[in-house]
Amino acid sequence: MLDANMPTDQVCLGRKRPVPSCPNPLFLQWLTELRDSAKEKGLKTQYVYQKAINSLKKYPLPLKNGKEAKILQNFGDGICKILDERLQKHYRENGQGPQFSADGSDAPIHLAPSFQRSNMASSKQMEAPTNEPSGNLSEHMKRTQREVRKEKGTKKKREYVPQKRSGGYAVLLTLYRHAQMPGSKGFMFRNELQTEAQPLCEKSFTVPDLGSKYTAWSSVSTLIQKDLLVKTHNPARYSLTDQGLALAEKLDSEETGMDKEHVEQMSEEEHARDGPDVVDLTLEEEEEQQEEKERCRSSKSLERPVPALSVNQARGQISESDAAGKPQTLETGRAAMGWHLPPGSYEIVLCVDVIETTGGSSGRKQELVKELQRNCVTFDIRKLNVGDFLWVAREKVTPVPGQLRPPVGKELVLDYIIERKRMDDLCGSIIDGRFREQKFRLKRCGLRKPIYLVEECGSAAAHLSIPESTLQQAIANTQVVDGFFVKRVQDVKESAAYLTIMTRYLQKLYHNCTLFCRSRELEGDGGDESEQTENLSCSLMTFTEFNYGAIKNKCQTVREVFARQLMQISGVSGDKAAAVLEHYSTVSSLLQAYDQCSSESEKEKLLSSIKYGKLKRNLGPALSRTIYQLYCTHGPLS
Repeated sequence: MLDANMPTDQVCLGRKRPVPSCPNPLFLQWLTELRDSAKEKGLKTQYVYQKAINSLKKYPLPLKNGKEAKILQNFGDGICKILDERLQKHYRENGQGPQFSADGSDAPIHLAPSFQRSNMASSKQMEAPTNEPSGNLSEHMKRTQREVRKEKGTKKKREYVPQKRSGGYAVLLTLYRHAQMPGSKGFMFRNELQTEAQPLCEKSFTVPDLGSKYTAWSSVSTLIQKDLLVKTHNPARYSLTDQGLALAEKLDSEETGMDKEHVEQMSEEEHARDGPDVVDLTLEEEEEQQEEKERCRSSKSLERPVPALSVNQARGQISESDAAGKPQTLETGRAAMGWHLPPGSYEIVLCVDVIETTGGSSGRKQELVKELQRNCVTFDIRKLNVGDFLWVAREKVTPVPGQLRPPVGKELVLDYIIERKRMDDLCGSIIDGRFREQKFRLKRCGLRKPIYLVEECGSAAAHLSIPESTLQQAIANTQVVDGFFVKRVQDVKESAAYLTIMTRYLQKLYHNCTLFCRSRELEGDGGDESEQTENLSCSLMTFTEFNYGAIKNKCQTVREVFARQLMQISGVSGDKAAAVLEHYSTVSSLLQAYDQCSSESEKEKLLSSIKYGKLKRNLGPALSRTIYQLYCTHGPLS
């Protein structure tokens, strides 16, 4: 006979095993951990996990795996996948296979060890005398929960290891192998790092996946946050930390071992398939494998890990080292920037800045796209950091069976770039100072054939805030003084026609050319003088490097900031600022030169005799005095 004062929510004492409040306590525990972790980090996913917890508590039946939980509300593919992964880990740690219920049914009870202990304790509590107050049971459950929290708090933090064939995996391996090569500079630039790491990664480092804005390069920020990678200088230089070097060495040893096993397995399969009608091609590979193993032993004696190589790569490197009688040298590295596109292996594609197709008067901008399509011009719309139109030589690639999209082809930027200006846009850019800055950036972008495409738009220039004569003078100065080629057209249709003609002209010009890749970072902006004269139209830079180098608001050196300051002075053009920088590269050096002058007049005329431009004219005393007053006057300028 039960006590009438006994609480109605007390567990029935007739059961040997108490029924848990949730038939899936293990899933409930994991979801609670995920919610608490997201809450500590301030992530909004905590609300998603909380909704899933509420749905799970309402479900009265046990679940065999995370996939079955998808029938519940607020359970998506992501949460179900996490539960399955944790369930498999739980099986590995606590024995294989699910733990079945005591009544012999098929429904598993996924109980963690901590929950099993709590259940055992609670069952013992049930076997105690019936007159024990129910408050002790709740206190015991609270103590058990505190023990569970302590166990979770003492878990060791898992070491970060990037997934195989991911962006971080490829970057770590590439930097490590580059550092192990003799004569290595200890760091890599972004473009050469992307080029060498691409074969080790399944995703592209430059082109995002369909429906996503992230590329394989996005994982570099994670490596920097985990203190595995260091980014320094401008242009950026990437190198490994001590922690990153240790992790990369571990990944490289695993990669090397897997590649050797793969080569041996392939040779064994070829031996097994070998018959009277099959030519035996494995004898040479076995000899090469023995040579590779000997080379691996010698390298281990020198405590230098050997990078993973395919059979063909090993064949080429061993034969070269044997013929020369010298140790193995860097086959990629510097050679990575020396790749080329032979004739017929690429196509000429017009690149249109995305600003030219969206925003503003969208009807007029869409008319340009329609005209290009009507003229059967192959074009691509993308973000250009300088200029409005340019052309790239894109490598022709064949689709790979089983892949949704073909591999990403290499791209080299041709030496022609166009800045398009309507008369109203030209007027606005002259007023706010963008006109001079744009011309300066076009000269510094690394392309040797800048073009200004001016749309005169009939009599529209007569109604602008600047006189038409001033606009015509600015256009003439752009061609005569700045050295740009200026093409005048009347409207959008003529602009599209000019772009069509230029595209076909470049297709004919580069028809039989072998295009070589050059790097601004390693060779400078202009390249070698002999190369410019002998191979002017065949030495080109990659589109990635060009677009990154043309970023407007990237980190600038003191010299570049000084040049921008000088160009804000009325009458100081890009050529004049460059001439001043040749003599005084920073503000500090200029002020030191002023301090060494004996009189005020000598300071005012310090810069007057500096030569600038093609005609080598003097800067002049008036401009020299203005610059002196700007940097040496303590009070306000009069």
